[in-house]
Amino acid sequence: MENDEKIPLLTPFQLGPFLLNHRVVLAPMTRCRSYGSIPQPHAAVYYSQRATPGGLLIAEATGVSDTSMGYSCTPGIWTQEQVEAWKPIVKAVHAKGAVFFLQIWHVGRLSHTSYQPKGQAPISCSSKRAPGPSPSGDILEYSTPRALETREIPLLIQDFCTAARNAIEAGFDGVELHGAHGYLIDQFLKDGINDRTDGYGGSVENRCRFALELVEAVAKEIGSQRIGFRFSPFSNFSDSADSNPMKLAVFLAEALNRYNILYVAEPKIKLSGEVESELWPVKRAFKGAFLAAAGFDRDSGNAAIESGLADLVVYARHFLANPDLPRRFQLNAPLNLYDRNTFFSHDPVAGYTDYPFVEETV
Repeated sequence: MENDEKIPLLTPFQLGPFLLNHRVVLAPMTRCRSYGSIPQPHAAVYYSQRATPGGLLIAEATGVSDTSMGYSCTPGIWTQEQVEAWKPIVKAVHAKGAVFFLQIWHVGRLSHTSYQPKGQAPISCSSKRAPGPSPSGDILEYSTPRALETREIPLLIQDFCTAARNAIEAGFDGVELHGAHGYLIDQFLKDGINDRTDGYGGSVENRCRFALELVEAVAKEIGSQRIGFRFSPFSNFSDSADSNPMKLAVFLAEALNRYNILYVAEPKIKLSGEVESELWPVKRAFKGAFLAAAGFDRDSGNAAIESGLADLVVYARHFLANPDLPRRFQLNAPLNLYDRNTFFSHDPVAGYTDYPFVEETV
C-alpha cells in the first residue's frame, strides 16, 4: 500500500509470532448463516472478501458444546463434521495471506430451553434469569438458567479445550475466548450476576477464577501464543454489570499476564469521551497486545494507534459493510452504509457477501 507510513492504522505490527501488515482487525460478529450449527461454503466467500495479506480476522462466536448455543444458525466447533466444514473457510482466508482466529464461546444464561439438548435449562454461574429479547430477536424471553455445581466446572473447561484443539485442527491460527457482553465467562466475572458462595463467587479474585482456569487449560492445550481474550468490564450488556468495573478490569488484565497470552480485546458498546480514561489503566496493566473496539472510525482509529492507547483496532459494522476496509482507509474513500436489517438474517448473500468494493462504487 502506498503512503502507509503516514497512516498509523496501516503500519506493521508484530503480534507474537504473527507479522501483521496493518492494524485494522475484523471483529467477530454473529452473522447467523451457519445452518444446523454447521459452517457453510458462503462463509468462505464472506471471510476471504475481508482477508488481506498480513491482516487479522477473528471469526464469529462459535459454540464449544451443544449446551453453548443461544442464537439460531450460529456455528459450532465441537463435532468432527463442524471441524471439516471450517477447513475450506480457513483455507480460503489463508490463501489471501491473512491470519485467522476463531472466537469460541458459551452463551450461558443467554439462551432458551429450545436451544438446549433435551429442552433442559441453560447453564450459568447463577439461577438469575437474563432480560430479553436477544439481540437477534429470535428469543423474546430467556429461560431461567440452572446454576452450575462446583464439580461441573472442570467439565465445562474441558469443552473449551476440546473446541480450541478442534479449531487448530481446522487450520485456525488461534482462538479468542469470548469473556464479554454478558455471556458465560462474563457471567462469572460480574458481581451483578455472580451470586455464588463457593470458590467461584464473592471476591473479585474468586469471580475471575473460572476465566483464569480456563485460560490456563486452553494454553496447555494449544499454546499461550495462540490465545486472545475478549472482555467487557465496563459494559452492562444483558444486565452484566459490575459494582467496580475498573477494579475488575485491572485485576483481570494483570492476572492474565502470568499466562503470556497473545492479546486482550476490550470492546465498548459505543465510543464516548470516557473511553480513553477507562482503557488506559487496562492497557498499562496488560503486557501483551491490546486490541480496542469502541465504534472507531478512520480518524479515531488512527488516533488510538498514534497515542499508544491501542496496538490494533477492531472494526465490526464498518468491516461488515466494507469488505475492503483497509483499502478504503488507505484512500480515505467513503464507506458503504451498513444495513441493520440484515445483521442476523439467514440469507447467504444479502447483507453478507454483496457489499461492494471501492472499485465497484467509483
